Amino acid sequence: MATVEKDIKEESEKIKAVKKIVRKRVSELEQKDLVQTPLSDGPSWKDLEFSHIERTVRIGTLFSGIGAIEHAFQRLNLKHKIVFAGDIEPKCKTSYFANYDIQEKDWFTDIREFDAKKYKGKVDFIVGGAPCQAFSMVGHRLGFEDARGTLFYEFARVVKETEPKVFLFENVRGLLNHDNHRTWHVMHDIFEELGYDVKFRVLNSCDYGIPQHRERVFCLGFKKKTDFKYPAPIKLEYRMYDFLEDYIDTKYFLKEKGIKFVTSHKNREKSYTQINGDVALCQKRNQEFNWHGDFVYHPDSELTQSDEKFDEFIFDVRDVEEKYYLSDKVAKYVLAGGTKNFKTSKETDLDIARPLLHSMHKMHRAGVDNYVTHKGRIRKLTPRECLRLMGFKDTFKIAVCDTAMYQQAGNSIVVDVLIALLKQMDITKYGVKDGK
Repeated sequence: MATVEKDIKEESEKIKAVKKIVRKRVSELEQKDLVQTPLSDGPSWKDLEFSHIERTVRIGTLFSGIGAIEHAFQRLNLKHKIVFAGDIEPKCKTSYFANYDIQEKDWFTDIREFDAKKYKGKVDFIVGGAPCQAFSMVGHRLGFEDARGTLFYEFARVVKETEPKVFLFENVRGLLNHDNHRTWHVMHDIFEELGYDVKFRVLNSCDYGIPQHRERVFCLGFKKKTDFKYPAPIKLEYRMYDFLEDYIDTKYFLKEKGIKFVTSHKNREKSYTQINGDVALCQKRNQEFNWHGDFVYHPDSELTQSDEKFDEFIFDVRDVEEKYYLSDKVAKYVLAGGTKNFKTSKETDLDIARPLLHSMHKMHRAGVDNYVTHKGRIRKLTPRECLRLMGFKDTFKIAVCDTAMYQQAGNSIVVDVLIALLKQMDITKYGVKDGK
């Protein structure tokens, strides 16, 4: 929390100057309706072909994270050159340098200190998503009063200094209605004043091939007037389960306390947690620590050996509340074979149930009442699975610890949405011959 408060309240002469400029702009705003750009009614983006695959697209990224747009170009096998990239998180640099070809001189750490003038005319496409916490519904929503909110201005400054042919700015959908829509009006006006034809729309990753509910604003700016419509949704062909690994280290499995927390009535009712969902909840950078997000009920198999201390006596975890769990003490009694003078069956999981008794709430032994056991465990998603659910193929090298990888995946842009945008706009039109 101390780090969050520091980020929010951070002050410098530059931050103060930006806040002053923005406040003035807000006070002078003329009310107007900003309508989202429509979806394409033409051929599906999946069927579109690139027109100039021989060209090289020179890209620059801000708040680069683990390089979602870079990975999108790799997946599409398009010629590209990374002109510059940067992120203030040191471990993001570790991940980035492990996966992409970039020179040290073209990496920056603090965007506020990044002088992009030397790259003017040398970059075709700039991509970035300023930190979203200032506008997110789950954050403080201080907008430009949050020091992180002023980083949008730095994105606009770099666009002004480099003059790319196209830029892409990504952020949470809450940005559009923040401060009664005034925040987005300011941003939109600034982009237009830079001389760009601005398009924007909220897109959900589950509409573009990835089974995760993740709605984000994707704002495109074209240097020339452009007739562009956003890629239309496609039918979702995969479930979250299709992205899971076979062998899982036992460290990813929850013990009794964690199981009862993530299956609690409160968490499920408010959609804080989900188990075995077909479409994943929106991934967040801190979901590893607060037990919110997606969990998997993982049956025992030859690939994941049984561990008795994890066995739980439960029904389908998607339907059953934590109050139906048997504690260790009660489970030992219910599933015991009887006493010295009284023997009873321990058989559970019957094909045909024993007669249901009005007294079954007293939890008699298994030989009297009906009990269901299932050899399996509830676990969280692994870092690799989180990457897959963000559109990163297994070719992406994990070069940092689990904690950092969870955070980096949760902060990223979904690669498949970027692929849809790249195909829809035919990004190769904006490339150059011979990469020069």
